[in-house]
Amino acid sequence: MTDILYQWPAATRFGARVPKEKFYEHGSVTSAVREKFVSDVRRITWTHKLAEVTINLPSTPAVPEIEVFELDSKRDDVADAVLTSIDKAVPNPSIFEITRDRSGRREVRMVAAHKPRGAGPPKVNDYYSTRWMPADAERSALPAAISLPALYAELLAPLTPIDLRPGEEVTEVAERLEAVRRLEREIGALERKLRSEPQLNRKMELRRVLKTKQAELEDQK
Repeated sequence: MTDILYQWPAATRFGARVPKEKFYEHGSVTSAVREKFVSDVRRITWTHKLAEVTINLPSTPAVPEIEVFELDSKRDDVADAVLTSIDKAVPNPSIFEITRDRSGRREVRMVAAHKPRGAGPPKVNDYYSTRWMPADAERSALPAAISLPALYAELLAPLTPIDLRPGEEVTEVAERLEAVRRLEREIGALERKLRSEPQLNRKMELRRVLKTKQAELEDQK
């Protein structure tokens, strides 16, 4: 993971304030999540739209547009459940910048989940994030890309524990991330079993399986 903030091009500026209630209208938002919206979020601003007409990159049905939202936090952070509700209400891929005031200093972190658009409601995977950084930290130019899907993959690559492969599609990145999460869970379970297993022959078998899973994990990264 690399800490980074992007300098969104001026042509992509949207700057629309979005009432929290708008996200309640899409799907079933539980009372607990509504309470998180109220307790965690001061305001939501749809700050930028990265689209074919704003940055001159061809779109696809999977990534027709990339939305950027700024969530101004009332507290120290915003719960992932709030981000998930917004992601499910907005079908296009989204990137969030969460801001907060900490000891008199304005801070921001960028967070997103791989969410290529498809048929039916958006499928939202795990969220990946930068650390908290000063809000006035230097920002990086958008990475070079030949299409909106390629740009989306490049934007999220620094947040994730895997390296982007040349020509890799967004859906392929999401599949690899899912494989990494699954393998990490399996490796954790094997390590716990290994520590508690009293029989030597069983320990040897667990070590063999563990090494195989660790090798698979490295291949996915």
